[in-house]
Amino acid sequence: VQLQASGGGLVQAGGSLRLSCAASGHGFSSYGMGWFRQAPGKEREFVAAIRWSGGQRYFSDSVKGRFTISRDDAKNAVYPQLNSLKPEDTAVYYCAAGRPITSTVRDQNSYYYWGQGTLVTVSS
Repeated sequence: VQLQASGGGLVQAGGSLRLSCAASGHGFSSYGMGWFRQAPGKEREFVAAIRWSGGQRYFSDSVKGRFTISRDDAKNAVYPQLNSLKPEDTAVYYCAAGRPITSTVRDQNSYYYWGQGTLVTVSS
């Protein structure tokens, strides 16, 4: 599975962005999809995930209530919607595919495939 993240850009605080992750290859619908981000000088951290069935979604405490995530298995794509953006959301955002279980959905090691990242910059 190859992943291509897009949709990043420069936005003012309070604004919104819709990221996309397009997957090529077989078996997309059987993978859980996660999003992680890495801010300058910081470690990569979990942001959101959606299970293979699309029924369960997970969010970090820092984005809960502001970000949503959806997937379209017919298009082999997943879409995080970033709302009410804050300057501290500035980071490179990565999508990843894997088969995590509930207890490991926030663990980067649960994901096998990674996209190249898309930069989100939020100005104050």
